[in-house]
Amino acid sequence: MSNYILIPPIAFLLLLVVFIVFSRLSSFMGVRGLKVPGGKTKPYACGEDVPSGSIHPDYSQFFPFAFFFTIMHVVALMLTTIPAETIRSGGIVFIYIIGAVIGLFILFRR
Repeated sequence: MSNYILIPPIAFLLLLVVFIVFSRLSSFMGVRGLKVPGGKTKPYACGEDVPSGSIHPDYSQFFPFAFFFTIMHVVALMLTTIPAETIRSGGIVFIYIIGAVIGLFILFRR
């Protein structure tokens, strides 16, 4: 067995060592904690002076898009993976489609 590098534990350890070495080498290029105001520690905002602080994003508008994405992908997965020979599994796909339509009506109601 001349290919010891192909044994999974040995390959894992070898890649782990390589990534640790790259991580240590790349740490020299990172931002240091400078005492000077501005410079590398100041947030970039295309030349504008933006006050630093914590940002609290509002994800309330994200949920409808995530729900729509999930419903459509589950329905697409069910439609594309149904075997053509079986008629019985078509019922479950029909249930998924009806559920998706009801979910979308609930999602986009005003």
